[in-house]
Amino acid sequence: MNMINKSSSSFHDVKNLTFLTINDKIIPIVPTKLEMSDILGHWKSRWGIGRMKYKIKPGLYAVGNPNPESPVFASANYKMSFDILRRNLVEIDAWILVLDTKGINVWCAAGKGTFGTNELVNRIKETQLEQIIHHKRIIVPQLGAVGVSAPQVKKHSGFKVIYGPIRAKDISNFLLAKLKATPDMRIMHFTLWDRTVLIPIELMMWGKYILATAVCLFLMAGFYKQGVSVSLMLNNGLPYVILLIFIFLLAGILGPLLLPWLPGRSFSVKGTWLGILLATGIMSYWWNTPSLGLFENYLSLTAWILLIPSISSFILMNFTGATTFTSLSGVKKEMRIAVPFQIVSSIVGLGLWLTGRFI
Repeated sequence: MNMINKSSSSFHDVKNLTFLTINDKIIPIVPTKLEMSDILGHWKSRWGIGRMKYKIKPGLYAVGNPNPESPVFASANYKMSFDILRRNLVEIDAWILVLDTKGINVWCAAGKGTFGTNELVNRIKETQLEQIIHHKRIIVPQLGAVGVSAPQVKKHSGFKVIYGPIRAKDISNFLLAKLKATPDMRIMHFTLWDRTVLIPIELMMWGKYILATAVCLFLMAGFYKQGVSVSLMLNNGLPYVILLIFIFLLAGILGPLLLPWLPGRSFSVKGTWLGILLATGIMSYWWNTPSLGLFENYLSLTAWILLIPSISSFILMNFTGATTFTSLSGVKKEMRIAVPFQIVSSIVGLGLWLTGRFI
């Protein structure tokens, strides 16, 4: 095993690297300290900017000064997942085997099958990992367990899969405990901060559809018994546009923040209750502020009483994709029940609102 002390400005989107050469194979040594460009990349990815292109090349990487007895960690090629792992390997000599998950994080990729048994076996063979390490053990993050069958990996590659802790910050203690995870290392804590950092991507994901809906509302607000009026679009349509965006932002922000305290088990039910609270607050404000002039009649008022909970329910239901607390089958079951309710409520609400335009 030889080391080449060669610097590189950029290699697979990781800067300031040196390299190892083993059996004529060049293996990059990645630093554990993140650069400002890495931090900026994480921020951009959180906001959905270039999210699907934020990935590194699959393959084998080194951290520190690993040898044939050093641990091997499997990771996704979503760069944030890779960065979180290497950042938590300070003063640890290790190997990182990056799977081709199409730029998707470990948990989501495991559900989709890209962080899976076949990809792990193929990556082990492609990198000729058996020629580099002696112990034939590979540590797979627990969140990837749903996609990886340890017996099948053993059968087809000879490598033993060991499921590591949920959180990368526990890796050091996991290694000190001789690859034994404590009960706490197996528990997923979906804290306030964990929920908060996911809000931007959820808002960006659905924001474009809300804006398109807002444009439609703005245009439809100009229709009345005598025809179409631009002044009605401006005077009546704009307040409804603001109301729609306001509801979307409140549901997208307050939903994740208040998640543990909202009634119900399913996220769609939690979203419905949040929508009822928002509708109650808005209607109370309108009732006590007649000069607001937002709702022209009781049909319009009733329409939004139906629309607000359905919007909130839909937004929070989609937040299930950001959590590990709902299974794929559970999400499908919830959607079969919730989506028809959301559609019917929205159609009836929109119909009442349009009807109110012609009274």
